[in-house]
Amino acid sequence: MKIKKPILLFLACILFTIFAKAQDKEVTITVDTLSQNVYMLTGQGGNIGIYVGETHVFMIDDQFDRLSAKLKTAISGLTEKPIAFLFNTHMHGDHSGGNARFNSDSVTLVAQDNVRERIQLNLLPKVEAKEISAEDYVKMLPEVTFSKDITFYDGDETIMAFHVHNAHTDGDAMVYFIQNNVLHMGDTYFSGRYPYIDLKSGGSIDGFIEAHKKALLVINDDTKIIPGHGRPSNKAELQNYVLILEDIRTKVQAQIDSGATLDEVKANTSLTENYDSTHGTGFINPERIREIIYTSLKK
Repeated sequence: MKIKKPILLFLACILFTIFAKAQDKEVTITVDTLSQNVYMLTGQGGNIGIYVGETHVFMIDDQFDRLSAKLKTAISGLTEKPIAFLFNTHMHGDHSGGNARFNSDSVTLVAQDNVRERIQLNLLPKVEAKEISAEDYVKMLPEVTFSKDITFYDGDETIMAFHVHNAHTDGDAMVYFIQNNVLHMGDTYFSGRYPYIDLKSGGSIDGFIEAHKKALLVINDDTKIIPGHGRPSNKAELQNYVLILEDIRTKVQAQIDSGATLDEVKANTSLTENYDSTHGTGFINPERIREIIYTSLKK
């Protein structure tokens, strides 16, 4: 029996809805307390930072749109204070996908200049295709942007946000809570795993390593670090991470200098073998990190 197209479409929609709900149901929001006022929320996507100030909440990143209700419930379990600032560390959807659900008349959305531009470029075609509404499009866009750095003050706390150039993307910013001594590094740091560097969005291996070195100049031995992905970290672990990336970069560069092709570098397991068991089991596997670093250096 031949099934008509409208019925097939209807069945496909049902299956998609069931899958989406099941995927959402599996996500649990967990909370790590990093200091008296700063928390890290983990769900699906980039790690979220929550600072509970004297009268309001300063939120860093918001994961995916579909998780917004769960995230709001988790935040309400920490405080009844309203969110006043939402800061995007960069433009990727697993860090900014919930912007429209959190943005409101009482919330100011903040990011580096390039973040607004890239979100615009990514979402305008979706507005034209009627995949998102014009209202949601506007609410997805940062309302306050900065070039190099921006500072917020809340009682005794000073919150410094600073741009790092061409690291994970071209719009990355780190956020440092000075009194609480907590640094949110966004996707310029993947704790305990090889990093994803978005070369098409302005990222580079050199900028990625330099971002780490900039962070190391700001923090001390007691600083708690919120990475974009992975467990909370510290200065010693970040220092070791820099050494790992510098070692791999040096080895890949030597291969490039000797005339090795991309395929040869991707197949050369010796370039990363010292770290594959500890850092190569995440989203970016050993072959992929060799490819990313090779492509970045060739640019």
